[in-house]
Formats: sequence, structure tokens, C-alpha cells
Amino acid sequence: MTTENGLQLVPHYRAESTVATLTGALSQDSYRELRDGVLKVATDAPESVIADIQGLEVDDDSLMSVFTTIAVRIGDWPGLPFAVVTDRPDHVALLATRGADPPVHADVPTAERARDRPTRRRALQLLASSPHASAAARAFVGRTCAQWDVREHVDDALLIATELVENAIRHTKSYPRLRLELRPRTFTVSVADDDPRRAILLERPKEHGVGLRLVAQTAHRWGCNQSWAGGKVVWAVLTSNRLHPIGGEGAAAPRHEVPDAREPGPKSRPAQNPESAP
Repeated sequence: MTTENGLQLVPHYRAESTVATLTGALSQDSYRELRDGVLKVATDAPESVIADIQGLEVDDDSLMSVFTTIAVRIGDWPGLPFAVVTDRPDHVALLATRGADPPVHADVPTAERARDRPTRRRALQLLASSPHASAAARAFVGRTCAQWDVREHVDDALLIATELVENAIRHTKSYPRLRLELRPRTFTVSVADDDPRRAILLERPKEHGVGLRLVAQTAHRWGCNQSWAGGKVVWAVLTSNRLHPIGGEGAAAPRHEVPDAREPGPKSRPAQNPESAP
């Protein structure tokens, strides 16, 4: 990807990570393109995401906060480890000064060896574009929750999967792709489709907008990410202190909101997820 502002982002797919190699200039004009480009790469990444910024020039020191913003958003969903790679002293100093949240390493192999390896389970189901898709989605969710011994959030997961699948069927011509993921204390339901239009949460939904509001009210957090391969993913995260059949007993650290350098003022949690399905 080469943007109109001269920023280049090239993804490289490795066994241990997906690397987004960034070259060009990080400026006020390219800030949003860089942020959204890495987030798109993360949507399709299976294991971890690394931003290689060796060839990136920085116009304004404050813009390096983009990598903290990316780390927070990837941490929300898809919940993958994220790191920055650079051996340039100026980069390392700027990231340290900005209090960057992601770890910084000199090269990609070092970043891969050092990354967290959270225990996780993942299940995928391709659905037909038909009125029967939501029933198939519910059956898949029920079977998967039983196999994973996750009982607390079964009802919520069934509701979310139904609404997201029906929304994809109603508003796109895609075959919905339902994905369930389980990490310690976190259960995620997401539906991908091939329509790149961003999802919008209606303030006063009519007959076909109520379901998405139910998703927003049910999930701990949710949102819509565009995909590097095209299309989008609408996702919802359920959390609980008791949801730990695959992990340890340690308490999860709270996640704090990080202001975006391009967007003034702090954001509340609801404002971070303005999107839903079309």
C-alpha cells in the first residue's frame, strides 16, 4: 500500500508473526493512514503483529504516540501481541520519551522470541448467505461453547452471533465468516464479510437497527475493523473474572484509554467504538 502522502506499508507473513513494514514519512497527513493500515493488517493476522519502522521518518515527535494507540486497539481486538521493530537510536529515544506502550526490539526475530504467547482457542465457520445462516451460527456457537466448557456467556454469545450474522446477510452479498476466540477471561464473537462499508450505530434504530444496539448493550466492548484483504469484521468481546477454563487465575490488568494525537480530548469507552454494522 502506498498512500497519497507517500507512506508505504507492506505486510510480510511469517510463521510467528505478521510484519507491517513501514517506510516514508509519519506526518500529520499520514498519521491516520499509518494507524488504520496497521489495524487492517492486524485484522487478518493469526499470531502477532510487528510494525517494522526502520525506514520511517518522523516529522513531529508527538506523532510517535500512534504506536501506543495501535497497541491499545489491537489489545481490544483481535487481542494479539504487538511490538515495534527499529534499531535507530532516534526512534528508540522518541518512543521512550512518548511512553510508548508496545515493546521495542532491534529486529523481527528478537521481537518474535520475546512476544507473549497467550493461551487461546479459535473456531471458524463459513456460513451460507441464506435465511438459515443465523440458525447454523447458533448451532455452531452452542457446540463450540460446550466443547470449550464455557457456560457463563453462552446466551450472550448466541445473541451476538445471531445479530451479527443476520446483519451481514441483510446488508451484504457475502458469505458470513463467524469466528469464536477464547482467551483467559475473554470470549470474542466476530463476523467478517466482503463489504468494505464501515458499520454505523444508529441513534434511533428502526426495525433493522435494533439488533446492533443489543450487541452494544451486551458486549463489554465491540467495534468494526476494515480488513487488509478487503471487507470488514464486526466484533464483540465478552469478559468475566470467572471465564478462565484455559488460563491461570491471575487478575487481568485494567486497560486505560489512550488519546489519539490526531483527535483532541480524551475518549470514553463508548466513543471508542462508534461503528456497528451498516
